[in-house]
Order: sequence, then structure tokens, then C-alpha cells
Amino acid sequence: MASTSAADEPGTLRRWHLLDNGAQLARRGLTPAGTLLCVHGNPTWSYLWRTLLAAGSDPAHPWRVVAVDQLDMGFSERTGTFRRLADRINDLGDLTAALGLDGPVVTVGHDWGGVISLGWALAHPQQLAGVVLTNTAVHQPPGSPIPPALRLALHPAVHRWGTTTSDTFLRVTHSLARPPLAEDVRSAFMAPYRGAGRRAGVGNFVADIPADASHPSFPALTRVAEGLRRLSVPALMLWGPRDPIFSDRYLKDLISRLPHAKVHRFEGAGHLVAEDRDIAAPVFDWLAERGRDSNPADAPAPVNPAPEPPMPEPSTPAPGTGLAPLWAPLTGLAAGPHAGDTAVAEMAADGSVARSLSWQELERNITALAAGLQESGVRQGSRVSLMVPPGVDLTVVLYACLRLGAVVVVADAGLGTRGLNRAVKGATPDYLIGIDKALAAASVLGWPGRRISVQDLPAARRRVLAVETSLAALARRGATLSPDPGEAPAPDSPAAVLFTSGSTGPAKGVVYTHRQLAAMRDTVAATLAIRPGARLVAGFAPFALLGPALGAVSVTPAMDVTAPRTLTARALADAAAAIDATVVFASPAALRNVLATQGRLDGAGHEVLGRVELLLSAGAPVPASLLAEVQRLLPRASLHTPYGMTEALPVTDISLEQICAAEADAAAGTVAGAGNGVCVGRPVHGARVAVIPLDADGSAPGNRPVTEAGLTGEILVSAPHVKESYDRLWLTQRESVRTAGWHRTGDVGHFDAAGRLWVEGRLAHVVTAPGAVVTPVGAEQAIERLDAVGLAAVVGVGPAGTQAVVAVVETVPPVRRAGPAAPYLAGRVRDAARQAGVSVSAVLTVPSQPTDIRHNAKIDRVRLSRWASAVLAGGRPGTP
Repeated sequence: MASTSAADEPGTLRRWHLLDNGAQLARRGLTPAGTLLCVHGNPTWSYLWRTLLAAGSDPAHPWRVVAVDQLDMGFSERTGTFRRLADRINDLGDLTAALGLDGPVVTVGHDWGGVISLGWALAHPQQLAGVVLTNTAVHQPPGSPIPPALRLALHPAVHRWGTTTSDTFLRVTHSLARPPLAEDVRSAFMAPYRGAGRRAGVGNFVADIPADASHPSFPALTRVAEGLRRLSVPALMLWGPRDPIFSDRYLKDLISRLPHAKVHRFEGAGHLVAEDRDIAAPVFDWLAERGRDSNPADAPAPVNPAPEPPMPEPSTPAPGTGLAPLWAPLTGLAAGPHAGDTAVAEMAADGSVARSLSWQELERNITALAAGLQESGVRQGSRVSLMVPPGVDLTVVLYACLRLGAVVVVADAGLGTRGLNRAVKGATPDYLIGIDKALAAASVLGWPGRRISVQDLPAARRRVLAVETSLAALARRGATLSPDPGEAPAPDSPAAVLFTSGSTGPAKGVVYTHRQLAAMRDTVAATLAIRPGARLVAGFAPFALLGPALGAVSVTPAMDVTAPRTLTARALADAAAAIDATVVFASPAALRNVLATQGRLDGAGHEVLGRVELLLSAGAPVPASLLAEVQRLLPRASLHTPYGMTEALPVTDISLEQICAAEADAAAGTVAGAGNGVCVGRPVHGARVAVIPLDADGSAPGNRPVTEAGLTGEILVSAPHVKESYDRLWLTQRESVRTAGWHRTGDVGHFDAAGRLWVEGRLAHVVTAPGAVVTPVGAEQAIERLDAVGLAAVVGVGPAGTQAVVAVVETVPPVRRAGPAAPYLAGRVRDAARQAGVSVSAVLTVPSQPTDIRHNAKIDRVRLSRWASAVLAGGRPGTP
């Protein structure tokens, strides 16, 4: 083709190498839906897009795929000239003109090929139908250094040797693949660049990186970056977050320019995301969905072959129909006759009240802090990561941010250092507000966001932690400002990103809108009858935050809420006494420790706990035996175990009396479907629940929700308070809503004939034994009834469809070493499991079960399965 680049003399002809399946489609009589124009970066070539070429040739979804080798790269011509960004954009336009490429065209780019493909896209609006981006960048923030790897490659002492004389730059880039590239793939990527004479383009590409505004290619980069803001075509971004070059900060910038884009971060993938993960399937799924809403509002009613058991009628209007903001009850109490009453408190270790605020003081502090945050730059849509323990400070800053329309990001320390690091970097907050320990972690781990401390810090400490100001200083400043309420956040605008526990894989960010948070408040109030004036001991972080929105007086006991087992009976009684509590919320792990330490309670402690009217426990299954022990400690309390998840809290509710009735029905066999799992009751007000039946391979491939008694399947929920989406996880979100109008929970269970839901475990933990699909919870419960067993886990070992069922038990007293169970215990475990209809092939014992670190109660069955596989294969038992 004839070149129009400034790098060439007018009329110069250039030879390109490209991969093109157009002729193949024509030979097969297939008419392509359009063309994918794929542009590689440095130092790869068109081979990078081979999976897209193969997928585009599928008769089910034919697309022409044109994957180019840029000039001086791959097997294209070595021009001997230095080609800058503007030249390469012109080069690509020359090529498509020579090919006669017409629309619809979807560009696909990686690395600096992403910028070049976007430059072509902006120059060809009439042909453009969409853009796909993988790890790339279009903007370098002023004053922010470019990534260290690129700084090193640009250094005069390294640049020519590292990129051209040697093949170091290529080898380092290939080493970024996760998992490592196969030897034949690595060799293929090296093929066009053997010899220094073939690598001049690699070096020139690096030298053309616009590190700052003085660089010759900076104006071209800026034109592309700003041009994206007016690009309205469908967009897809597939990202590998473990990229030392194009980190999540560049993804965040791209999202700000293309806010309508579908985004998916492949956790664990890196720079060569097209090698690390299958990107062809999501690309072609996205192509098929362009222009369609993948989450239609019209929800099909559940299919029920048998008469559907009646659901309880709500006693109040459906949650979320009124749009009172989350903080409305708090504001009302601050202006009413109870303005001077305690609203929120936190306890000291000695049993005294460390801090407290009245409703009026709480409102005043929220207003002042909101004004201070606003002056500091927090705006609607700003992401603010809150790393503050539950209590007064967290309550004030949370509601201040929500009123401003900022999006609060909540990922607690219970995720562990690695999990928390992934969560914060993935959420890319604009601001990070934390205690000293969190700010220190931010400095060490390089977390994004302007940093704000909770309390004033000494100047030296502020410098070390790169802290700009403190909540205390912002509140003082805000108290002197005239209130500027601004425009209230829209009901359907994002309000929060709440991270899941990470018990079934990397923690996922769950996006809630203001409407959905208000619906959650209304659902909890209606279901559990928590009204303004209730007095709540919140030993579970979500309810520590929800209390003020319910108008409930809230106190945080002296404990580490990220480690539930730190709640003692004495701390619980002290907190209850401080507010004369009527409601207690604590996780199962917390309750176990309360029971274990109840011997330290005095008469006053027993008396105050005896006045509690309602106890709530959630976060993991709660055995009836545990609740029965708790009932003796809280004799007046109605004990409830709401079932839910970060994506929808609550979904169902059940009391101890109802659990006992359900278990009696199961034992007597009087109610069809009763038994096998944990009974979690009936749907809460405003919610619908159904299941998608399991297939023989343990999956739930269907799309027809049913409520037939005794039919095990994946649990679905539909309610006003179900999450909006998963944050930057388009594929995960797409899967979760593939049954229109429903959220697919990933839990499995069934209904009984009385309309009660029984949870049998997680879909990911289903065991596919020969001729049987085994859900774990029912057998685990049967095994745990043995006096010699504390906790039990049922896992599968071996290939899907032929898995052996293995029981891993924690004994009482605990064994000293993990390994095969003693014959006598193994026989008892097998007999117990057989009573639940499960045939156990092997029994192993462990000193303690590995649990997730947030709840300390959810057993990590995936980890146990890997360990059991190794042990049964003859490996050393070790510790799971």
C-alpha cells in the first residue's frame, strides 16, 4: 500500500504481513457479520490474535478477522525509518484503505496497539461499530512517573541493548504470562525478531512512549485520549490486573473516558491477557449482544409443576417503593424529640463506653465532615475506600460520603493482606480513608487514592504515609463552612462497592445503588421488625453500618469485627448494658466464642443479656444445636438466622422455633422435601426465591426457575435490594443474571412442600460421584452429630463424574496430626453419612478445618479437596 506517513517520502509503497480469514469464510460460503481489526503492541505480532481468528471462522458466528503486523514489527516490512504514533495511525488507515475494508468494523487492540487502534477508530467513525481493548493506556497523568519497567527500558544505558541489540525486552515481556507460555508459543512470538536487524522497530516503539508533554508523540496521544470522550459505540475492556506496565490506574482512566464500556478484570491474569485467559469467547459473546440489554427488566415467573406453597404476605409496602434515602431515619431523629438520645457508641476493652454521639451530634458531625470532604475534592461518583473499624468514626464518614454521592468502597481486613490488596487495587479508589495501620499498608503495597487519616497525625508521620489531611481536620474545617447540599445523588446512581468474603475465590466487588441500599434497609426493618428506637449491639460489620439507617441505637462491642472469634460473653454483656440492648447481631463464630466464655459472666451480665428481645446471626450456616445453647444464655430473645449474601441481604428468614419444626418434619417424613441441608425459611418481604435444577454433571445449565418441592438446584433470588452489578466483572455479572430478572446465587438447595428453602451447599462444591450428584451440607450435618466430631466437610476427589466422596473431619478432642481416620471413627462417619444418603469412600481427620478468614466459619472445601487428593495419592498429609 502507498504510505501517507510523515516518516516516508510521498508515494512510498510498504509491504504488510497480516492474518486474514476472509478468504476462508468466502470459500465456505459464510457471510461475515463484520470485521475485527486487530492491532498488536510491542513486542508481539499478529500471532497474538490467533484465537480470535479461529473463533471468527466458526459458522455459528462468522466474523472476518484481520490481524495486522505493524510496520517494522512481526513479519511486515522493515522500513528503516522511525515511526511515531501519528505515523502508525496513518499507516493503519492506509492499510485498511488498500484492503477496501468497509464497515461494520470493530477494532481490537493491546498494549500500544490499543492506542493505534483507537486512533484509527476516531478517524473512521462511519465504519466503526465498536472497540475492544486489552491492557493498554491512552493517558499518562501529569507528574506521575511512567511504570518502572518502561523507565528502565527507556534509560539511555539500557534502551538500545535491552530492546534491539539483545532480545531481553522480548523475553521479559513473554515472562509476564500467567501461567508461563508453552515453549512452542514462546518460540512463535520470538520468530519475527531473531537478530538485532529485525528488532529496530521494538526499540523505536519503546522510544516513542510519550513520558511527558515534551515528547513529540504527546499531542497525538492527547488527541486520542480526548477523542474517546465522544466515542459512543459499544466498548469492551478485558484486563489482566497483574500487569507491571498497564496497571489498574490506566483501566480507571479508560473507564472515565468510556463509561458505557463493559469491563472484565481476569483476576490473576497479567499483561498478556490474551494468552493468560480465553478472550475469544467473551469477545464473540459481546459481539452477539451489542446493542442489547443483557439484563432485561422483565422477569419470568417461576415455573412450578406442583401447586406453589403460599408465601407470607408483606405487612408493609414492598421495600424500595418509597425513595427515602438511606439516612432519612437518622435525619428525622436528629430533628425530633429524641435528638439528645444516644445514637451510636463504641466500647472500650474495660467495659466502659469509649465514645458516643447523640442523634443531633451525629447529624451535625456528618454535615460538617461532608462539607470538609466536598471542599477537599470529594464529588458525586468519587470512590472513597473506607478502612476504618466499625464505630463512631466509620458511621460519620460513611453517611457523609453517601450524602455527597460519593461511592464508598468497603473491603475489610478479614480478607487478609493478599485479598485486601487485590480488592483495593481493583476498585481504584480516588480517596483512601484509614486508621494508621491501613495507611501503612497503603504505603507499602502502593494502594491508589489520596490518603486521609482518621485522627490528626504528627507531621513526620503524615509525610511518611503520604497523608494529606485527617477526618478530624476536615470536620473542623467543614464546621466553619456554609452548608452546600448540592444536587442529591440520583436513586439509581452507584452508592457503594461492598466486597464479598472471598470464601469461594477472589473477593468480588458488589455495586449497590442508593435505591438498593434503601430497599435493603426497608426489607430488614419489615422482616425483623427493627424500628426506630431499637437498641442494637452490632457484632457483625454490615449491621454496624445499617443501624443508624434503621433509626436504631447502635453500639460496637470491644472486639475485632474482622475476627468474629474475638467477641467474648463479657464484651457482649458490657455492650448490651451500655444501651440496654433489645437486639444483638453476631456471626456464628462470634456466638461460639460467646458460649465458650460465658463462665466469666457475673449476675449483672446474665441479667442484661436476659433482657435482649431479638438475636440475629448470619454469615454462615447456624446449627440448631448452637442456637439452642444461645437461647439458654438469652432466654427472652427470639433467635433468627437470616439467609443472604453480600449480593442480597437478606433473602430468607427463620426462627429457632421454625428450624425445630422443620427438622421435626424432616425426621418424621411428614412434609415432602424436608431435610438434607440447612433450613433457612421463607423469602423475606418483597423477595422471590426459586431454583434452577441441577444436571447430572452437577451444573445448573437451565434458565427456567422452579419452586417444586424436593427438586435440588441453584438458588435464585429476585428482590428490590439485590445488587446492581459486580464491579468491573462483566462476565461474572453476565452469568449471575443470565436468568432474566433473577440473581443466580451460586448456592444450591431445594424447597419443601411447606415452601421452606433448604440450603445444601455451594454449586462449586457439588460432588459428582458415579451415578449421583452429592451436595455436601446434609451429609456434613449428619457427621457432625457424632460426639467425636466438631466440624465436617464433604469434598470430591478425582475427575468430574467419577469423583470419590471424601469426608474430612475435625475431631473432639483434636487429633495431633492430619491424615487417615482411625478405623473405628471412619466406620462411624461412613454410617452417619449413609443415613443422609451419601456413600463416603474415605475419611480423613484434621486438627482444625481451614475456614475463610472473614467469617471463621465457612469451610474452604476447595482447599480441602486439593489436600485430600494429595493425601489419597500417597503424599504426606501435612496441613490443609
